[in-house]
Amino acid sequence: MSINATVASPLGSTPAIRVNAVANNNEKTTELSKQDLQQLQKLKARDRVVRAHESAHVAAGGGIVRGGANFSFQRGPDGVQYAIGGEVKIDASKVSGDPQATLQKAVRIQAAALAPAQPSNQDRSVAAQAAQMAIEARAEISQQSSNEENTSADKPPFLSTDQEDVSGQLLDLTA
Repeated sequence: MSINATVASPLGSTPAIRVNAVANNNEKTTELSKQDLQQLQKLKARDRVVRAHESAHVAAGGGIVRGGANFSFQRGPDGVQYAIGGEVKIDASKVSGDPQATLQKAVRIQAAALAPAQPSNQDRSVAAQAAQMAIEARAEISQQSSNEENTSADKPPFLSTDQEDVSGQLLDLTA
């Protein structure tokens, strides 16, 4: 079987070489030794895990993912390249001058980092950095709110020029 096109996948495209090798895989597995078959099973399983792991990052990353997933490969005894490692680059920078946007971005970064079923140590490290970024953004938001309250506390409440006329209205202040 010969296919001379690329096959679409959620993380990019699969070269025709891989498609051809997979298509011919049934013929070649009968020629492989028992040890080669075991290695092939391990490589196939690792490939599925790696691709699912990186795909989870991409899916949860939304607008913070830069490019797609990048994989490192190992050629199997059947001549096919199998993914044995991968990475997804994300934009983990703060949003300048907007702590609320930074907080939202930190939450997205953390979600993307922890999206796979089994996050790696690197994933956990990125999530921890995002959590720290969220803490700093919350502190900045709190500081801004505090500054705004202090500014408005300096003015007496009913001395504003755009004061509403409340004469003749009854207010119920019972709790």
